[in-house]
Amino acid sequence: MTRAVETGPTRSDLPEPAERGSLTIAHTVVRKVAQHAADQVPGTMSAERRVAGVSTGTSGASAKVGGSDNDVELSLDLALRYPAPVREVTGQVRAKVVEEVERITSYHVRSVAVKVTALLPDVPPRVR
Repeated sequence: MTRAVETGPTRSDLPEPAERGSLTIAHTVVRKVAQHAADQVPGTMSAERRVAGVSTGTSGASAKVGGSDNDVELSLDLALRYPAPVREVTGQVRAKVVEEVERITSYHVRSVAVKVTALLPDVPPRVR
C-alpha cells in the first residue's frame, strides 16, 4: 500500500509578490553593513577608543546613516594603517561600502563621506 506525501504550498499557490507584504530595513542594519564592509578593506585598522581618557577597547570603522526612503547617505570614521596611500584606501572603502550596502539592502547610496580619524603604525607589541 502506498501513501500520498503531502507537501507545502507551491509557488503557484502563493499570492503575487505585491500582495505578500512589505520589508523595511532599519538604518541600524545599513550602518552595521557599512561598518563591516569598511573593515574588510585592506589598509583599515581597528583603533583604540577612549572616553574621558579611559580605554573602552578597540573597534573598527564607525558609520552614521541619513536619508529617507530607499536613498541613504553614509558618513564613516575610520583608522588607516600607516603608511598607507590614503586616497587609494578611502576610494576602495567607498566602493566596497556602496557595493555591499546596495547588494545586501537594495538601498541606493547617494553619498559616502569618509573621515580618517587616525593613522596607526602596524607595530607588534614588544611584550607578549
